[in-house]
Amino acid sequence: MLMEKYIEMSRLNAVWNHPLYQKYYRENEKIEHDREFCCHQITHLLDVARIAYIKNLEAGLGIDKELIYTAAILHDIGKALQYTDKIPHEIAGEKIAGEILDTLSENDAFSETERAWILEAVRGHRRKCNGMSEVARLFYECDKRSRNCFACPVKEQCNWSEEEKNMEIKI
Repeated sequence: MLMEKYIEMSRLNAVWNHPLYQKYYRENEKIEHDREFCCHQITHLLDVARIAYIKNLEAGLGIDKELIYTAAILHDIGKALQYTDKIPHEIAGEKIAGEILDTLSENDAFSETERAWILEAVRGHRRKCNGMSEVARLFYECDKRSRNCFACPVKEQCNWSEEEKNMEIKI
């Protein structure tokens, strides 16, 4: 019989339930309501988290599960501001994530090192570049691998380059 071990992630849930997080998450949801292409709601966020956690385990990186999941749910939180104010979502997201992390209760607070790691994941997930940090590379790759372009009914209309599209199942 398989014994399941559930890890309580109170800090992750504090971020999810934070009023500022919910405000921007709901704005993203509303803006993308009729979007044909990839959306940035919980399914995508948890896909990124799960892929990142698998990569973490496979590579023996030793990154805390709650840290990965928290960074994953925050990585696209700036999307609404990209749509409305033309601010790149990794820049807007880093600012919003910082405000959320700075206002968590003492019991739910992340250490300065953890906070910096989360913000690096948010800021660095969007573009591949030379000299990327380990966390930026992890979230860049997992964000792209979470996209099921190979099965997307509107992939021909997508403005992503063929190189960016995830055209096969891979973890």
